[in-house]
Amino acid sequence: MKSILDNPIWNALITRDADYNIGSNNFAFFDAEMAPFIGMPNWDKNSQKQLIKKVDENRRWFLLISDDVQFIEDIEVVLTLPLYQFICTNLNEVPKPKKPLEMVKLDLQHIEEMINLTKLTKPGPFSYKTINFGGYYGLFEDGKLAAMGGERLHVDGYTEISAICTHPDYQGLGYAAKITHFLTLSALNSGFIPFLHARTDNVKAIELYKRLGFQIRKEIQFYIIKKRVI
Repeated sequence: MKSILDNPIWNALITRDADYNIGSNNFAFFDAEMAPFIGMPNWDKNSQKQLIKKVDENRRWFLLISDDVQFIEDIEVVLTLPLYQFICTNLNEVPKPKKPLEMVKLDLQHIEEMINLTKLTKPGPFSYKTINFGGYYGLFEDGKLAAMGGERLHVDGYTEISAICTHPDYQGLGYAAKITHFLTLSALNSGFIPFLHARTDNVKAIELYKRLGFQIRKEIQFYIIKKRVI
């Protein structure tokens, strides 16, 4: 049986993130400065043919979907890789980090630091308007953003945790675990099941999420696509 998490971008953009949908009723996408994601209810060939008539050929599009999509010739696949999709309904405690840093709500004054950290650590696409998804928090050490994380896709009943990253100078101190735990608890307390994605070869992240109580729900495909220019 299909779940709304099998096609999370589409289902976010027609439910809790609908205000950010600048597409249409047939295909949905965010402003480029917020996220490169695009979604459709179905990725059959006819739907792709209609999509390719309308999308900007200068944009790359990111897709998360459980289906093994067979793309038409007019669409170029720049990258594809498998991800594990995790959910958490029972959160475990984790050891306290080695330093008792305060969790700081991140806002527009922190954008440059957030951009620099995500460029360095590459947790996923992050741009100047990505903070609009909300729920971003960070840990600062010696006045420097040492680790951060926040929310991304909001699907009915679920909240995605994303952009969990730690500066290389501060890795191994338990900061990623602290932020992930904080965001997971926040989602659960708000009545939503937290979910997140990790590359299937990202052993450290997978171990961390399992320690916190996340379980692999499904393997999901990540695609970067663009309109083929002839």
